[in-house]
Amino acid sequence: MRTANLALGMLTIIALMLTAFPGNAQSWPTRVVKIITPFPPGSGGDVTARPFAEKLAERWGKPVIVENRPGADGIIAATAVLNSNDGHTLLYTNGGPLTSNLLTHPGSLPYNPDDLLPVAAAAEVYVAIGVPASLATTSLSEFVAQARLKQGQFNWSGTPGSLDYLVPGFLEGAGIDLLRVPYRDVSLAMQDLSQDRLQFYVSALATQLPMAQTGKIKIIAITNSRRSPSLPEVPTARESGFPDLEYEAFLGFFAPRGMSAALRERIGADLHEIGAASDLAGRFNAIGMQLRVTSPAELQKIVKDERAALARYTKAAPQ
Repeated sequence: MRTANLALGMLTIIALMLTAFPGNAQSWPTRVVKIITPFPPGSGGDVTARPFAEKLAERWGKPVIVENRPGADGIIAATAVLNSNDGHTLLYTNGGPLTSNLLTHPGSLPYNPDDLLPVAAAAEVYVAIGVPASLATTSLSEFVAQARLKQGQFNWSGTPGSLDYLVPGFLEGAGIDLLRVPYRDVSLAMQDLSQDRLQFYVSALATQLPMAQTGKIKIIAITNSRRSPSLPEVPTARESGFPDLEYEAFLGFFAPRGMSAALRERIGADLHEIGAASDLAGRFNAIGMQLRVTSPAELQKIVKDERAALARYTKAAPQ
């Protein structure tokens, strides 16, 4: 009788484990799927997650919801995903929780970034360098020349995370001294940029594009290796003579360790088909992003490359 009870107990445990992390990728999902993102509502990361959620819900026949968990450099969102233990929760994020957080929070992260397993990249994020419309400069080289003449008089800011390492490295290499101004609210940064209280701002093109289109700010360069289709006339940083400022940002889906490789590959395949067969490309281009759905292996390489790129700027990071 004891043996029978023990066997029954083991079967119950196995059943619970299979419920949390289903081994049969074909029968998944069995409940609501949650996509947690560190971006606030209405941000570029948020508005690109939602079309995927809608298409996945249609494909899977189960609700797929986007849950915003902003703050703390993405730590809140990443921790929520890793603690979910239900096999139906994904993370949609930029590189921060897997890359720059290793530098920003050395030895103090409450999670292991390597426990976030790649599913698929979703978009290449064009990163723009914006200046006030009133500033008498039309190129990155002209801005550097002005900043050298006005050492200590210009301010800069950017999206927290990777850019905290990239931009100081560029400034040091260019021989210019800009004061960094932190912002909790992107809208406040954009307002200061448009009114010349902030002279150099680096963030996703999606953030700056509306003001650039209305002439309130000017975008003088793109950090990506290629120009943005949204602003094809704006050169890259490399084309402008500053190859060290080249930086590729991304958005992608990740799963907590414990989700099977077969299931991650199935989700990734579904994401790839959605990206290839829907109108998402046009919707992404309209806000300054490039739809780019990859395999798990390709996303892993993107993360690895970003970590390597950021490591080059560690010495220039703010202390």
